Amino acid sequence: MAKTYSASTLKVLEGLDAVRMRPGMYIGSTGSRGLHHLLWEIVDNAIDEVANGYASTVQVELHRDGSASVEDDGRGLPVDIHPELGITGVEVIYTRLHAGGKFDHENYAYSGGLHGVGASVVNALSKWLVVDSCIGGGHYRMRFESNYDPKEGKVASGRAVTPLERVGATRKHGSRITFLPDDTVFEETRFSAETVRRRLRELAYLNKGLEITFIDEREKDPEKQKAVYRFDGGLADYVAYINRDKTPLYENILLFEGMQDDVRLSLAIQHTDDYSESIFSYVNNIPTAEGGTHEMGFKSGLTRALNDYARRVGALKEKDNNLMGEDFREGITAVLLAFVRNPQFEGQTKGRLGNTEVRPAVEAFVYARLTEYLENLKNQDVAQAMLEKALRASKVREAARKAKEVARAKTQLEAAPLVGKLSACTGRKAEENEMFIVEGDSAGGSAKQGRDRRFQAILPIRGKPLNVEKKRIDQVLANEEFRSIITALGTGIGEDFDISSLKYYKVIILSDADQDGAHIRAILLTFFYRYMRPLITEGHVYIGMPPLYRVAKGEKIVYAYDDKELSRATASVGKGYTVQRYKGLGEMDPSQLWETTMNPENRQLMQVTLEDVAEAERLVTLLMGDKVEPRRDYITAFADFNKVDTFLEREGKAK
Repeated sequence: MAKTYSASTLKVLEGLDAVRMRPGMYIGSTGSRGLHHLLWEIVDNAIDEVANGYASTVQVELHRDGSASVEDDGRGLPVDIHPELGITGVEVIYTRLHAGGKFDHENYAYSGGLHGVGASVVNALSKWLVVDSCIGGGHYRMRFESNYDPKEGKVASGRAVTPLERVGATRKHGSRITFLPDDTVFEETRFSAETVRRRLRELAYLNKGLEITFIDEREKDPEKQKAVYRFDGGLADYVAYINRDKTPLYENILLFEGMQDDVRLSLAIQHTDDYSESIFSYVNNIPTAEGGTHEMGFKSGLTRALNDYARRVGALKEKDNNLMGEDFREGITAVLLAFVRNPQFEGQTKGRLGNTEVRPAVEAFVYARLTEYLENLKNQDVAQAMLEKALRASKVREAARKAKEVARAKTQLEAAPLVGKLSACTGRKAEENEMFIVEGDSAGGSAKQGRDRRFQAILPIRGKPLNVEKKRIDQVLANEEFRSIITALGTGIGEDFDISSLKYYKVIILSDADQDGAHIRAILLTFFYRYMRPLITEGHVYIGMPPLYRVAKGEKIVYAYDDKELSRATASVGKGYTVQRYKGLGEMDPSQLWETTMNPENRQLMQVTLEDVAEAERLVTLLMGDKVEPRRDYITAFADFNKVDTFLEREGKAK
C-alpha cells in the first residue's frame, strides 16, 4: 500500500543541513578529492584578496590534530552587523548559503567564488571552525561547531558556539580560518602534503610576486616542515618549470600581459622540440582543464598571427593554403590566465569556460601582442624557429594524408583490421561495456575464456607498444598495437577525438605486476594522455589490480593484493597453508583471472585521474622523454630499491 503523498511529507532542510545531507552536490565527493576541496575553498578566498590587490601573502598550515589553517594579509572579514539579518558579517559568510561579497564588483572585480557557498560549506562539513579577523585595528574571533542536537534528533551543522569577540587590538589586517574536517562525513580526513604543495606552488606561479608559505606540523623532518613559494616571473617561471626537462627551440619565453575588453590576461609561450602541445589555462586562478572560450580565442589568435607572419616573410606564397593551428601548436607549452568579471563555468567542477564574449577578446589580445612581437627585428630568431617548426609539422601531416596513411587522416583507422585480435562483447550499451587491454597472448587467452562476454571485451597486445613521447603522430599511428586500440574504442584521436563515439566506458589496462608490466602501463597511459586525454579527465581509464598472492589450505583459498593483505590472509586460514606468488597474469587459469581480477563483484580497479595537469605534463616528459639524467635523478630520489617480499622471506612459504 503506497504511503499518502501530501505537503506534510515534504522535508525542508534549513540552513546548512542541506550541505550535510548531500555533500557531494557541493564538493563533488566525500573522498580525498572532496576533503581537499574544503581546503581549496578557503585558500581560494585568500587568493581572491590577492588577485584584487588587497593581499600579498598567504600561509597554509596542516596541524597534527588533523585541522588546517589558512591565513592572509588581506582586508579581514567584516565584523559589523548586517542591516537585514541582524548578525555579524562573519556569521553571515559562514552560516548562510549564497551569501558573500562576490555577487557584484564593488568588493571583488574578479573572483573564483560565484555562488557564495564555499565558506559556509566548509563550516557545515567541519567538526569545528574558528574565524580570526583582523580589521579596523581590532582582532576578532568566532567559533562554530557541528554537534548532535538531541532536541532535533540530528547534527546541528556549523552553529555558532561563541559570539564574535574582540580579543585584542592589532595593527595587522587579514583573516585566519582554522577548521577540522568531520570524520563522520569524509572517508579520509588526512590532508595530503604533496597535493597541497602542488596547488600552492601553482597559485604562486599564477600570482606574480605572491608569497605563499606552507607549514606541515605533521612532518617529522624539520627541513621538510616548511616551504615558501614565490615567483616574480609569474607565468614565465611556470613555463620554465614545465619545460625544464624538455629541449626548447628558443631560449626566450614570450610573456604578454594586459587588458582587452574588460578581460585581464596573462600569457606565456615557449616551443620545444616535442611533437605534442601542452596548453594550461586558468580563469580567475581556477584551472580549466577542459578549456573553453578563452582557449579557443588563444588558438585562433595564435594561428592568425603566425599565418600572417608566414605570408609577410614569403614562407607562404599566394597560392599556398594557410597552415593549420595544430601545425603552429606542435611542441608548444603555453599558460593562459584570464580574469573574467562574470565567468560562466560549465559543470560543478568549473572545468570549462562558457562566456562567448571572452573568445574574441582573447583572440584580439593574442593576435595584436604576438604580431607586434614577430614584427620586432630583435625577435626574428624566435619567429623563424616557430615558423620552421610549423612548416615541418605541416609537411609531415600533408605527406601522410597524400600517402593515405593514418598520420593526420584518422578516419583511415576505421579500416584497421581487428579480426583475431579484439574479442568484442555482445552488449550494445557503451556505458555498460568495458574493454581490457591485456599484456601478452597467454594472459589474453585466459581473459577471453574467463570474461563475461555480455559486457567485457578483450584486446591483447603483443610486446611493448611504441613510446609515443619520443615519436611523431605519423609514427605513432603506424604502430599496429595503437591502431588496434584506436579502432576498438571508436573515438578517433587528437583534434578529431569524439568521446560521444566511445564504445566502452571502462578502458582497463591489465598487465603483469613486474617492471615490464609497469612500463607497458606507463606507455599506454602516456598514449591516452597525449592523444585521448578526455578518456582520463572524464574517468574512463582504469588499471586492473591482479592479486600478488594465492594462499591455500585444503579447499580454502584466499587471494591477497599486497603484503598487508597477505598477512591477514595467512592469519585467517591458520597454519599449514601454502603461498603462491604470481609473477604474471599468464600463471592464472581463466577461472582464477575472472574470480580475482575481472569479476566486478570481487575485483579491484584503480581509476586514473588527472588532478594537476601541469605536474602531470612535467612527469610524463621526465619519465618518458629523451633526457636520461632527470629521469635517473627522479628514480634515485623516489624509488624504493630495498623493498622485498619480507613476509615470504620470513615465513619461507613461497612457491
